[in-house]
Parts: sequence; C-alpha cells; structure tokens
Amino acid sequence: MLNVENLKAGYDNTVEVLHGIDFTIDIGEIVALIGPNGAGKSTILKSIFGLADIFSGKIIFGDKDITNLKTYELIELGICFVPQGRQVFSNMTVLENLQMGAFIMKDQNVTERNVNDIFQKFSTLKERQNELAGNLSGGQQQLLAIARALMQKPQILLLDEPSLGLAPKIMKEIFEKIVEIKNEGIAVLIIEQNAKQAIGIADRIYILENGKIVMQGNKDILKSEKIRDIYFGGDVAPQFR
Repeated sequence: MLNVENLKAGYDNTVEVLHGIDFTIDIGEIVALIGPNGAGKSTILKSIFGLADIFSGKIIFGDKDITNLKTYELIELGICFVPQGRQVFSNMTVLENLQMGAFIMKDQNVTERNVNDIFQKFSTLKERQNELAGNLSGGQQQLLAIARALMQKPQILLLDEPSLGLAPKIMKEIFEKIVEIKNEGIAVLIIEQNAKQAIGIADRIYILENGKIVMQGNKDILKSEKIRDIYFGGDVAPQFR
C-alpha cells in the first residue's frame, strides 16, 4: 500500500534528519516505528504527510508517487495524521471537532453518517458530544483526535505517540481502539515510546537510530539482546517473551 524508498528528509532544506529510509506498510497492517528520541521517527510521519522537506527518495501510495503532494491532496487520497499532543479544538464541542474532521467532504449526508459511525465505535464521545473538547480528560481528547481523523474514512492512519502522558487504563483503551481500526482494513503506522505496547499490537516493527533503520522484524525482534538492553533495560515482560 505505502512504500518509502531511500527517503532522505529533514527541515529548512538544509538539515537532513533521515538518511535513506526504506519501509513498507500493507492494507490492514500495524507497523510500529520505535527508537530513541531524536532518531527521526516523527520526521518519517511528517515526510509522508507533506510536513517535512524531502531531499531525495520516493513515497509511493498504491501506484501513485505522492512524494511532493500537498497535505490536502494526501488527505483526499486517504492518508490521515494524528500528531503528538492531542491537538483538538478546545473551544469547540466534541461533535464540532468531528465535523471539522470532514472538512473536505461536500455531502452533508455523508458527514452525518460518518459521525454516527464514529459514535457507534466511541461511546464515550457520543455521551459527551455536546461538551467542549477542552473539558475532556487527556485520554478522551486523544480518542477524539483519532476519531476526528477517522471521519475521512482513511486508508492509512499515521499516529504520533498516541499514549503520551496517559494513565495505564486509558492507554490500554487507546491501543485496543488501534487494533479495532486495523481490523477494519485501515493500515496504521504508529510511533510510540511505549515500545512494549507498540510491539504488542504491531504486525511489523522497524527500529530507528540516528535517522536510519537499523533493524526490522515481527515480535521476535524482542529476542534480540540489543533491543532488550536498549529499550527494556534487559527485562522483557512475560507477554512479550
């Protein structure tokens, strides 16, 4: 579905952060990008979504080269991005936030159907649809940010640190929702500092260091001594062994 080929990218047309990245993600697959801070994980998502400078390489979506497309064109193709930090419209209601997620849609009936579909999947948001988004808890705001992206009926969802700053209970709910999204046939590309959780739901994992992919694989990647030492302090929880 999405192929990134020898991607070199960064910012200000001068600062190269990614030094030749290659990876793929298929329909209905969760791919996790993990690595230390500054490894270039967020820059990969921003490059795909037209928010970073691409120096060379290609990004292919289906059979279309999307390397230099504008962000609004990418949304129209079915690519959506949920950035780090639960960026909801605090002074708008939950319902209004969802409607903003359908801004490119011309048919109001389609928008209403999509809202109803979201409320079936996110019961908490339905219950609080008329409340200001700023009054929601951090976890509820994160659910709203994901739900707003789903209003576009994307083919691929890019998630940047969806569990950041969340309590364990709501974190568990977020990851369960991500699996539900994948089971509907939507590809999910996720960046996550909580490596255990990310690996637990991912079909494939890529490890980044210093702007390069240094390792890739499935959950068996946890058998690597290097991965255990760097990301888990040598200790891997039983469910990941």
